[in-house]
Amino acid sequence: MAATQLLSRPLPLSKPLRNPNPALSSSRPYLPFPTPSRSKTLVLRAVISDSPSTSAAAAAAAAAGVRRHCFSKAPDGFLYCEGVRVQDTMDAAERSPFYLYSKDQITRNFEAYREALEGLRSIVGYAVKANNNFKILEHLRGLGCGAVLVSGNELRLALRAGFDPARCIFNGNGKLLEDLVLAAEKGVFVNIDSEFDLENIVTAARIAGKKVPVLLRINPDVDPQVHPYVATGNKTSKFGIRNEKLQWFLDAIKSHSNDIKLVGAHCHLGSTITKVDIFRDAAVLMVNYIDQIREQGFELEYLNIGGGLGIDYHHTDAILPTPMDLIDTVRELVLSRDLTLIIEPGRSLIANTCCLVNRVTGVKTNGTKNFVVVDGSMAELIRPSLYGAYQHIELVSPPPSDAEVSTFDVVGPVCESADFLGKDRELPTPAKGAGLVVHDAGAYCMSMASTYNLKMRPPEYWIDNGKMVKIRHAETFDDFMRFFDGL
Repeated sequence: MAATQLLSRPLPLSKPLRNPNPALSSSRPYLPFPTPSRSKTLVLRAVISDSPSTSAAAAAAAAAGVRRHCFSKAPDGFLYCEGVRVQDTMDAAERSPFYLYSKDQITRNFEAYREALEGLRSIVGYAVKANNNFKILEHLRGLGCGAVLVSGNELRLALRAGFDPARCIFNGNGKLLEDLVLAAEKGVFVNIDSEFDLENIVTAARIAGKKVPVLLRINPDVDPQVHPYVATGNKTSKFGIRNEKLQWFLDAIKSHSNDIKLVGAHCHLGSTITKVDIFRDAAVLMVNYIDQIREQGFELEYLNIGGGLGIDYHHTDAILPTPMDLIDTVRELVLSRDLTLIIEPGRSLIANTCCLVNRVTGVKTNGTKNFVVVDGSMAELIRPSLYGAYQHIELVSPPPSDAEVSTFDVVGPVCESADFLGKDRELPTPAKGAGLVVHDAGAYCMSMASTYNLKMRPPEYWIDNGKMVKIRHAETFDDFMRFFDGL
């Protein structure tokens, strides 16, 4: 069912929806939910200001230049996304679990980078690996994003979504020849990561009959102080070339001047960075390399500093660097060398725009440990299992007044002890069927989802102008069986 087909006429409800502030009832129109693939449809009231107190707080925050986040708990105890009650989205969704995004939050996140980059020639290269939902890609492209790609299929997807190839960068330490040929044909930037990578890029250029614009990915040996799995710019990383090999690569590029053109330098530090001085340290190193490379006659135009800002996964109101903080650390260096700056935010554009919405299957104890079992799992959200990552968890509706607060592990139904979404979380004991969300699920969640235990990947929705719109269908068992048709 296409998203546009979801916007059909709503049916009457068996019971009225609650409004956290009844006084708003006469002044706010009902907003129709899209029709899910079932007979029941909801009509929602989008509540932007939930009470006089929250309205005043929002106004104060706006005056201070602070944007209210898309997911917030209202005084009525319900969780809302852009004024829409998450509990009601559960009734409208095709099935549970599902991902719920705010389209407006995606826009706000991008606009923060656009504002920070004012006065610079720049490309905001969205890292497609963070989240490859096609509708999200189309939206980001429409806002002005370029794309950072690490596979041929990501390149095909970006082209299908309408990205300008001249604003696309093909990264990776093991790019395949067939994918490099496609990149050469389309004219995207390609990063040189190794000797064999250079050889393959030259071969691809000859096959395609096109001169390929390339950047040298230099490993700056800068410690980004992040989880080792997402650190990419230190000397033990598999990515990039060592600086002592720089001259060899420059000589090799000169010898293939008919096939490739060196246009820039690239480094990538890692993900979840919380200290922007690390970006400045890397930029100082990189512009020094650019000076040396220019002295040998190369006309370098681009400085690509990859690596993404972290977000407040713990929801402790931590003061984290903003896009403006990041850009301000490198602005003068970029201007002094008359460079176009390429940045590669993925997580900070998309992570905080989404929740994984689950239903509680039940609560159990083994005598020493309490568990909330939900229908979501490591198959839909693997970051806690893979990285030991923390993502904030909360109930979407107020619990019964007599609900006991206890410490729980929040786990799924997958047959692995590694299947957990959060450990040692203090929560009111939820009722069976209650809604529970894992926050900040926009990045590296759905894009890393699997069908382990034959759990089919879930649907995705976003809130757009007060309406819940499907942006990806749920996968089904029939979808799985089609892989075996005719065999």
